[in-house]
Amino acid sequence: MKRHAFASLLLALALPGLAGAADYAVQPAGSKLGFTSSFQGASFDGSFGKFTAAISYDAAKLATSKFDVEVDLASVKTGDKDRDGALPGADFFNVAKFPKAHFVTTGFRQNGAQVIADGNLTLRGVTRPVSLNITFKPAGAGATLDVSGTVKRLDFGVGSGEYADTSVIGADVKVNAHLVLTAK
Repeated sequence: MKRHAFASLLLALALPGLAGAADYAVQPAGSKLGFTSSFQGASFDGSFGKFTAAISYDAAKLATSKFDVEVDLASVKTGDKDRDGALPGADFFNVAKFPKAHFVTTGFRQNGAQVIADGNLTLRGVTRPVSLNITFKPAGAGATLDVSGTVKRLDFGVGSGEYADTSVIGADVKVNAHLVLTAK
């Protein structure tokens, strides 16, 4: 009987520390998944209209936090008809063969006041590590999550071949997101 009581006490003490991070749902209204790149030296912004995100986060429990984001690449919009027509094509995202991009975290780390989400991005069938700066702000029954980072497009074969000239299309693509979250 004493062993059972002792085991129960240990379990009760351990459970709060084993509890996972809080789960959140993304609210499409007010949320944006975007990017900034350049063409012939001029900067342009784009965004993806369709994406899903499973967000589980607690700043005090980074070890149990995780992000899993899937992006419908055909939903890309930049405000330029020619560019919007070219990006889903075989020379860039090749959505006929690779319709989705996928980012999943492998861990989080603190760098001073900044939290960094390390993970793997799969784009065009290529998976590479990517690190993103995150700012998570609780707000009532939800939160906002801001994300920023840089991806090298040629690492994923985006715009290779004749479009590999980085003096025409910039090599770096800045990723940015503002997600409005509600607790599940």
